[in-house]
Amino acid sequence: MLELLLCSMLTILPDYLYRRYAQGRRIGYEITLYSVWYELRWGITLCLILTVLLITVIFYNHPSTTNATVMFRTVPLVPERIGRVVEVNVSGFSQDVKQGQPLFRLDSSEQEAAAETARRKIAEVEAALIAARAEVVGAEGQIQQAESAYKQALDELETKQELMSRNAATVAAREIERLQVRVEGQKGAVASARAAKDSAELRISTLLPAQKASAEAALAEAETDIAKSIIRAGVDGRVEQFLLRIGDVVNPMMRPAGILIPKGAGRWAVQAGFGQIEGQIMKPGMVAEITCISKPWTVIPMVVTSVQDFIAAGQFRGGEQLIEAQQVAKPGTLLVNMEPLYPGGLDGVIPGSSCIANAYSSNHDFIASGEAGFFYGIVLHGVDATAVVHALILRIQALVLPIRTLVLSGGH
Repeated sequence: MLELLLCSMLTILPDYLYRRYAQGRRIGYEITLYSVWYELRWGITLCLILTVLLITVIFYNHPSTTNATVMFRTVPLVPERIGRVVEVNVSGFSQDVKQGQPLFRLDSSEQEAAAETARRKIAEVEAALIAARAEVVGAEGQIQQAESAYKQALDELETKQELMSRNAATVAAREIERLQVRVEGQKGAVASARAAKDSAELRISTLLPAQKASAEAALAEAETDIAKSIIRAGVDGRVEQFLLRIGDVVNPMMRPAGILIPKGAGRWAVQAGFGQIEGQIMKPGMVAEITCISKPWTVIPMVVTSVQDFIAAGQFRGGEQLIEAQQVAKPGTLLVNMEPLYPGGLDGVIPGSSCIANAYSSNHDFIASGEAGFFYGIVLHGVDATAVVHALILRIQALVLPIRTLVLSGGH
């Protein structure tokens, strides 16, 4: 309507003034309701053409959308395993929580039993270490005893052999053989005692420490599982839809306990979906404006920070069937992320609110560079000036939005 009124001021009004004062035609005589088309046909035709061109220029260079939402991320409250709830630390349907605050606890009797078993195993290994050290001390005593017996048998054998070498009749050959067998036996006893000591030292240095490390790892795993049974808030925020009760079974795949909304979620940006035809116009750095239902009669200045390079409607997941293009029911939109131009711009806007967004293209830098030329620069100045029309339309929408929501749509 604004475009039509503006164009009529440049076409129909001059045409009427020419007919009225230059040609002397009068309203009610030559210009009547039946003859208005014939009398003002040139002005009406030019007005309609100019209106269509103006609307095209405005909506293409300064796009608008009603698909703007203050989106925010939620965190589902789910444990890492299935379990039965034995304690609930949050009371009520909704409550503010701090990071690390316990929310609820699952039954951990099985994990506690595993932890106790691991502790018993560690104590058993430590007792085995003490026993092995005692075995080392005992083995050392046995070695000394065996070496003494071996030395005594060896000395006796050497003495008998010396006597036999001097006088063969003094010592019997059978006695020499018996002493040789005894020496070999004592030598084997020494080797056995040393082997017992080496075995005990090997248990102390390798086997028992490995068993203790395994038991400590099992204890750490059990204690980790016990810690996982206590579900805590990962960030500061607010718990919503928390209806968990003692005895409920929580499943991480199918049954979350509630939702955690992080503090500040939905307070820093607005996501808007513009038409695909604006793909060549939408650029980061563009100035934009929004008005939201949750904060009526307010226009918030924004700036485009990012433009998604893909359109979500065209995505697919690989599977066993071929892609059919007709499955895309309607063309997708170009996702644009906008942030407030000034700090606190979204204060008072409830996260999840629906908004109307305008984006304004600017050719000032291109014109200032001198590459546009004189006449093309004038055209670009005119294109930038048409943003005033769209800005005015947005303010009219901001004024009418509460009335349309509460009265015309029966929103009350």
